[in-house]
Amino acid sequence: MSLHQYTDLIRIFNDCFLASHNTMLVAGESEPIYLPADGDCKVHRIIFAHGFFTSALHEIAHWCVAGPQRRLIEDYGYWYAPDGRDAEQQKAFESVEVRPQAYEWILSQSCGLGFNVSADNLSGIAIDRLAFQHRVHDEVSQILIAGLNPRMAQLSQVLRQFYQQPALQFSQFQYSGMYFNLNSG
Repeated sequence: MSLHQYTDLIRIFNDCFLASHNTMLVAGESEPIYLPADGDCKVHRIIFAHGFFTSALHEIAHWCVAGPQRRLIEDYGYWYAPDGRDAEQQKAFESVEVRPQAYEWILSQSCGLGFNVSADNLSGIAIDRLAFQHRVHDEVSQILIAGLNPRMAQLSQVLRQFYQQPALQFSQFQYSGMYFNLNSG
């Protein structure tokens, strides 16, 4: 049995943010989506894909990036083009994914879990994954220098306590096969 159970992550997230931000983490059965509270449901929902722990971390990262106004819009109002993007679409995708993937890496590190940057375009154009990885790594550096936003700081601290991980330091975010899979999508 894996140490990283999505049910633990749901409990931790909901304990941190359900009362304070009216937001809950939900295991979904298909594609991930963020749904703000509405007439049918009074709670904001971060729905992650297929019960995957890493999908949950990625969707939480998007929530941590989104400001108060974006958190009132389905999927935060972000543009998304599916797999098979052309060069221009891929560039736009990567520009909006740098910060969420940096946050995801920080959350992964807080859980003691390896991290893979995802260019999320398996059947599209050839991608310079290494350049994207460098951008995400540089973003992690900038975030750690500036300090985590309050939601990230709170969640990172609780995750590090739960998974018995040390305080975050930039030296923990290194390029290696453990963190980057150059062949992954």
